[in-house]
Amino acid sequence: MKDNNDIVHSSFWANLFKPSAQKHDRELTLSSFPAFATLGRKEINLISNIIHNRHYIPGEYIFYQGDPGIGLYILIEGEVEITYSDEKGNCLRFASFSKGDFFGELALVDGEKRNASAIAKSEVKLAVLFKPDLDEFIEKFPKIGVRIMQGISLIVTTRLRKLDEDYLKLQSKSLQMEGKYGT
Repeated sequence: MKDNNDIVHSSFWANLFKPSAQKHDRELTLSSFPAFATLGRKEINLISNIIHNRHYIPGEYIFYQGDPGIGLYILIEGEVEITYSDEKGNCLRFASFSKGDFFGELALVDGEKRNASAIAKSEVKLAVLFKPDLDEFIEKFPKIGVRIMQGISLIVTTRLRKLDEDYLKLQSKSLQMEGKYGT
């Protein structure tokens, strides 16, 4: 696979929600996740019971492009890189994540195939929320589940709006370049 070292800075992959202060405690980390922002201490404690801890070594894949989307990942420690490989074998790096970042939230909504790969760039510790566990949690605690899903919707819509802004800026820049060079 060819490696394109240019990082594509896409708003879809940008963490627009990263807390300003680093939080070390697992419950504090969970409470800093935007989808859990409206939850109280007892509710965070309930959700922490379905969170799984995962550890990865440098170079290990967390998931591959094309894998089923089965969970959301909150980065507790380390660095993760998100990459996309096209049909010609070119590899584009979309984003790099570090402590406090999260990725994979769309899997909690649709469970579709991953459109990129996630690779540990250092030793990584993740808190993982798997879709089947969340679905069961929502059945058991529907009021909390609705608030969590509203939070996930806010994440997705915020990223989509930012992506729209970036697209419009690129379109505007393209039109300016056409006018400037008369093409």
